Amino acid sequence: MSEPSSLPNRRDLLIASVATGALNALPASLANAAEDDAIRPFRVNVPEEQLVDLRRRIAATRWPDRETVNDQSQGIQLAKIKPLVEYWGTSYDWRKAEAKLNALPQFVTRIDGLDIYFIHVRSKQPNALPVIITHGWPGSVFEQLKVIGPLTDPTTYGGRAEDAFDVVIPSMPGYGFSSKPTDVGWGPDRIARSWAELMKRLGYTRYVAQGGDWGSPVSNAMARQAPVGLLGIHVNLPAIIPPEVAAALAAGGPAPAGLSDKERATFDAFSAAAKTGSRSYAVMMGTRPQTIGYALSDSPAGLAAWMLGHPGFANWTYNSSDPEKSPDEVLDNISLYWLTNTATSSGRLYWEYGGRSPALAAPERTAEISLPVTITVFPGESYRAPETWARRAYPNLIHFHEVDKGGHFAAWEEPELFSVELREALRPLRQ
Repeated sequence: MSEPSSLPNRRDLLIASVATGALNALPASLANAAEDDAIRPFRVNVPEEQLVDLRRRIAATRWPDRETVNDQSQGIQLAKIKPLVEYWGTSYDWRKAEAKLNALPQFVTRIDGLDIYFIHVRSKQPNALPVIITHGWPGSVFEQLKVIGPLTDPTTYGGRAEDAFDVVIPSMPGYGFSSKPTDVGWGPDRIARSWAELMKRLGYTRYVAQGGDWGSPVSNAMARQAPVGLLGIHVNLPAIIPPEVAAALAAGGPAPAGLSDKERATFDAFSAAAKTGSRSYAVMMGTRPQTIGYALSDSPAGLAAWMLGHPGFANWTYNSSDPEKSPDEVLDNISLYWLTNTATSSGRLYWEYGGRSPALAAPERTAEISLPVTITVFPGESYRAPETWARRAYPNLIHFHEVDKGGHFAAWEEPELFSVELREALRPLRQ
């Protein structure tokens, strides 16, 4: 469904307003035009003055002194962040990122009072299985761009035509070009209900859901809610911590007795994260997202350093095995947060979640999930989920596989392997 031809100028103004974070400032007549359930085409066009302002702010950065250690135990090292930010302000070209997005079918639709932005690419294969893929923080829809081809056109990437997907990639509320919530309650459960409405609105009667990072709690919630048409889910950050392990971690005590070697390694990973504060960003955004937002909304360098403080993002950025990986991929993502002014609104999801990182969540009523669940474990993830814990957490686990490469941002880091995993894991649900 598209907008009536009489509305092109209104749509252009709406797009410009979303891109500048000024949707609430629209005249009433234009705002009303955006309040129905129509699916409207979207195109990114950030005003040039915003890019000029970004470069000006970067040039005026007041840098802190160098850290007093030779590692990242005090945070992102000055020698690593400064060249990236300086490149951002001098050589990086946002218009290339815009072109990547504008080459794809983009849309917005209003659900539960918010405009939800999404990318929707249909496969040429007639029996493609629809999948809705949810990103995380500090990611965005840029995480999934490289899996669109392998999923929608598998034969070009060595797959089978019957394994094709239609791909739906939304921005979570408060992220990217989706609207920012102005009330509380926008946690994983509410997002899950919105995603079910989106798939229904797109006309899909059979589909699957996928997610890592925040996409995992959202996909878990969808499976628990079991909306009509949802066949099952795939997650690459499963909620697998058993109650006795969660209790030991919360108390800062020793590991429970009787753990296997794999279980003990996972316990140690969680315990180390708690002791080193590597997930302190989640605690801070979960308790004071507004306070942090004042700084992140005003300083590009501060925003970049804060986002690179995420262990998965930092590891991929600085320790990538791909020598050809461009800093532009990282800056596309950071720029999206800056240009939409969503540092604060995205951080509030941690507050809604009770100050927890999705990586540290104990199983949340996963026993109530009756739909099929599939899991892929990537070795560079925050933790390696043991199959024993996964089967305790998910009663209907039909696929569990450990692969040999990839990390927290698996779709971004290893798009073809990620796509192979989705094809294999979800193939039984196509019957």
